[in-house]
Amino acid sequence: MTALPFLRSPPFPGIAPATAAVSVAGGEAHAPVSDKLLDMVAMARVGSSFWGHRPESVTLVVREGVAVPQPLLEGLSRDEIGIVRGANVRRSGVSGRLLPSPCDPWAIIAAARSVHAEPEDELAIIAGLLGIPVLGADLQPIAPHILRDNARRAIAAANYRDCFSGRPIGAEQAVTQLADWRRYFEGNRGIAAASGMAFWKRDAIRRFLWDGLGSPPLLSAERGLRLAGKTGGTLAVWPSRVAQADMERARQEGVPVAKVEDGFLRSKGLGAALHPPGSVVIDRSGIYYDARFPSDLETLLATHDFSAELEQRAARLRALIRASGVTKYGTDTGRMIDLPAECRTVLAIGQVEDDLSVAFGGAGCAGNLDLLRRVRVAEPDAHIIYRPHPDVQAGLRRGHLSDTAILDHADAIDTGSPLMALVQAVDEVHVLSSLTGFEALMRGRPVTVHGMPFYAGWGLTRDLAPSTHRRGRVLTLDQLVAGALILYPRYLDPVTRLPCGPEVMVERLASGAPSSGSWLSRMRTLQGKLQRFMTLSAEYLHG
Repeated sequence: MTALPFLRSPPFPGIAPATAAVSVAGGEAHAPVSDKLLDMVAMARVGSSFWGHRPESVTLVVREGVAVPQPLLEGLSRDEIGIVRGANVRRSGVSGRLLPSPCDPWAIIAAARSVHAEPEDELAIIAGLLGIPVLGADLQPIAPHILRDNARRAIAAANYRDCFSGRPIGAEQAVTQLADWRRYFEGNRGIAAASGMAFWKRDAIRRFLWDGLGSPPLLSAERGLRLAGKTGGTLAVWPSRVAQADMERARQEGVPVAKVEDGFLRSKGLGAALHPPGSVVIDRSGIYYDARFPSDLETLLATHDFSAELEQRAARLRALIRASGVTKYGTDTGRMIDLPAECRTVLAIGQVEDDLSVAFGGAGCAGNLDLLRRVRVAEPDAHIIYRPHPDVQAGLRRGHLSDTAILDHADAIDTGSPLMALVQAVDEVHVLSSLTGFEALMRGRPVTVHGMPFYAGWGLTRDLAPSTHRRGRVLTLDQLVAGALILYPRYLDPVTRLPCGPEVMVERLASGAPSSGSWLSRMRTLQGKLQRFMTLSAEYLHG
């Protein structure tokens, strides 16, 4: 039987192992594995079953069947000796705690005093990369250089593949993918239950919340609070679908809450039209659109030490997004509106008026009409184009303005232009808290912000609302993109259903990957059309 590759994929539920595999054992000879790659593996802590259980208080890590010198066992309780099952078990006299399978060897070894395994064993390889002493079956210490050489051989003994395209890749790319998955699982650890998840999102939510071992149950807020309180875990909620009373109860009972919301590269189609999200964020301290309080994204942007490699990745991602024409709702289509050449042009972006981002990040702006008034005050001589939100235009959400009300402050209304082409054609974009402002920044356009969205306050926008004292760090655009699109969200590939990076999501959206729409989304679209027809009819009848 062929041994499993050292760098291997987790057993994602419902996904064929061959689809998820980043490596295949055996194959042709490979180039030597560099020290840099070994350091990458150690820093990312990937390899072996890195997604597994993390038992604590283990002082000695022992492969089942390997002897341990008696002096090393003295003074240790049985629970401090962790026995890890092996494929070829040889029972020994060592008495200890049999660790659950799979277990995360990086977590247990990093906290251990020594490891007892054969030199080629994954436990020994990981200990060598972490600088933890290893004793072999002959009870002699194994030299660190031998362990690193064994790590090189283990990594070189496999071929690597991009699980999203099937193309061959190098071991470095495989490590990057596994590191993304590990970070993904870390963000899900300790979530005991999830509440407020719409039934048409639930399959995606289960995948988004999988922590390497399982997904939390989807329960009512009352049952979720009870379970989280009983287990000492966190309750994940979709904020707009959980009553404020339940959130207050969680606060009073000391139950941690993680807020789940759509990410910034969402899917093909509108959320209000019941298209499951292709991206979400899971925020344990707040949520990105609520500027009243800190959020994980705000803290990340304020404190993260962005590496050169991460900024370069963000620059490539930004270029990919620009070239693809992808926006939050998929690819950009439509016929471009005519713009006057003789004057300054400004695009004002409408929003869903009952959206929480308006309530909590609008800095007191009373809605779309108030926004238009403010834009006209800020741009008295400009040609202002108003763009309504697509959910509002589709009749699915609040925020509709009559043409007469709009044209009291704006010069034109646009509903059909490709949005990003329009953004790049105007002289400036004005937003309240819309994500369009962030998309405009990525395309090098000047942005004026009337509210306090997550991308304001970092020196990249003209901010007309007072900034929170928590912001003020000056960021580069690529640092903002790295935080907001790479580190903060998580993505689900619509083709393989595997967690993926933003690059894969952009490529899928740009290529027209199959939409996850259903009869529910089609019915919701018809409902929106009917609501919009009734709204416009009422406007006509009332003049």
